[in-house]
Amino acid sequence: MSILKEPFLHFAVLGAVIFVWFSSQQPSQRISIEADEIVVSERVFDALSARFQAQMKRDPTADEAQMLMDQYIRNEVLVREARALGLDQGDGVVRNRLVQKMAFLVTSAAQSAVPEDAVLQQFLQDNPSKFQTPALISFEQIGLGQGIDEAKVEDILAGLNSGEAQLEEGLSTLLQRSMSQADKMQVDGAFGRGVFDQLEVLPVGQWAGPVQSGYGAHLVRVGAYQPSSAPKLDAVRDRVLSDWRSSLANELREAQEAALLQAYQVSRPNEDTLQNWIGQ
Repeated sequence: MSILKEPFLHFAVLGAVIFVWFSSQQPSQRISIEADEIVVSERVFDALSARFQAQMKRDPTADEAQMLMDQYIRNEVLVREARALGLDQGDGVVRNRLVQKMAFLVTSAAQSAVPEDAVLQQFLQDNPSKFQTPALISFEQIGLGQGIDEAKVEDILAGLNSGEAQLEEGLSTLLQRSMSQADKMQVDGAFGRGVFDQLEVLPVGQWAGPVQSGYGAHLVRVGAYQPSSAPKLDAVRDRVLSDWRSSLANELREAQEAALLQAYQVSRPNEDTLQNWIGQ
């Protein structure tokens, strides 16, 4: 998907959308407060209460609400004093958290996007391997073991297909004699890698083979084969929407980072200097 053809051209608009969205999540009534003023607003209390509800599975009592606010105020004082002392500088944990919060702005904007069906349909068509249904096969098999003569195999096949012969299992009875509506992972998991690829080219409704597995040769009768197919949008809408939003978030993030970078003059070592640093 290429949502942004010209990231630098479009970022001003995209950035406005992102930060307007973020601003809309803040209280509609804003007040200018002094740096030494701590306000427990309704938004702050809602966040405190939501965390309490997630942990305790109930609303806080009046006393518990007071305790939550007291803890918030104590934490806010410590955070502000730590910043004043510069304790947040050079802290990798703090830096990573700030990076995550910036990324959250973009991700939240993408998660709020509601594309038209035509957009999702195009995304589905552009990424068929993500959503197509797996090929499924139903079959029964008889193990022949190792080193069986090719001419004998042909005789056995002819007898099985004519109904004139029955063959005793020659391999371990721990192997599944049949599988129904099995995908590649299930078949190869039971018989070994590459077996599914051999089975899906066999004719349906007759004994064929031999098919080679990690256990030896097998004669197989495929009962049904359903090839992989692209699903309709309605059948995978939620998955397509989720992946589309993830792709949108990635492209928005790349555009945001590239555009923001233009405001900075970046100095970095050349290859020789870097090699010297590495060699130290």
